[in-house]
Amino acid sequence: MANGDSISIEVQEAKAAAKLEKVPMLAYQKNEKKGWKRGIAITDFVLRLGALAAALGAATTMGMSDETLPFFTQFFQFEASYDDMPAFMFFVIAMALVGGYLVLSLPFSIVTIVRPHAVGPRLLLIITDTLALTLSASAGAAATAIVYLAHNGNASANWLAVCNQFTDFCQGVSGAVVSSFVAVAFIMILVVLSACALRRT
Repeated sequence: MANGDSISIEVQEAKAAAKLEKVPMLAYQKNEKKGWKRGIAITDFVLRLGALAAALGAATTMGMSDETLPFFTQFFQFEASYDDMPAFMFFVIAMALVGGYLVLSLPFSIVTIVRPHAVGPRLLLIITDTLALTLSASAGAAATAIVYLAHNGNASANWLAVCNQFTDFCQGVSGAVVSSFVAVAFIMILVVLSACALRRT
């Protein structure tokens, strides 16, 4: 009986020791996972600031693009402005909306830093980021087509390249288009990061 009691006591002590070893290991794995998600959340916040700057820069640059040629006639004045073309107007409105959305999304991004395992804010961000990505990409693509025609024209349609005359205007709109695609790239990375964070939840 004494041997049986000693064996059962040893088995119980071994189980207890194994449980004590598992507890620190689980805590370590949980902290490691939490740190990984917090790193993604911090990266998300920084990228949002970059996308915000690019989107607002694109909208502002396009909205300020205006040039009037120094020569004119009695009936005509040669001027180029973004509001002369619907695609450029759509571009300004769309990028301003994307910039406004990115400002509103910053508090939710901060919540994901404070609470890395929160699924709700991350799910909301990935849905709205996808919508912002669609809007900014479509606006950039529409403006790109007009900028291409302004630089190269279209011989088949007898559309002349206007950038030979309106050089400052074309430089402004070209810079705005480039800035919009920088914002698109940032938002695309944001969507991928959110998807990775949700997958590892």
